[in-house]
Amino acid sequence: MEQNTEYLNAEKAALQLIARAEQNKFGLIRKLEKRGHDSLCINAVINSLCETGMLDDSRYARLWLELQIARKAVSPFRLLVSLVSRGIERETVESVLRETLDEETELQLLKRYAEKLQSGKQKNHFIDDEDGRLLRYKLKNEGFSSQVINAFFEN
Repeated sequence: MEQNTEYLNAEKAALQLIARAEQNKFGLIRKLEKRGHDSLCINAVINSLCETGMLDDSRYARLWLELQIARKAVSPFRLLVSLVSRGIERETVESVLRETLDEETELQLLKRYAEKLQSGKQKNHFIDDEDGRLLRYKLKNEGFSSQVINAFFEN
């Protein structure tokens, strides 16, 4: 009976957190641990929530990426690193990034990122390179696709 109560308390806490904001497995586990729930109960709750679709790392990653892309001038590489650091598997992040960043969205992101590089705080030698070779190299290392980089320089 006590085990069942512990499970229900952990499940209730998890559902309250999910009701407030989209969660991912790693983050939800940490939050439940901080609240003092038993690790066996936490694992059972997480498995149950994943099976029902209430907890989905791909959905979390997609929503998080869409928000970041809309708000920030950041590179695909930085987006990937941020999500992996939040406990999302790299393969999941790469897949969701491919789905989320169509060519037009990636081009808009690259434009904002290049503007950020040109701004006062970020001004550096990448922009001063006449033929753009250094900037192309920087953009490629930051995870922008070759097609989008070429489209950016054609404009």
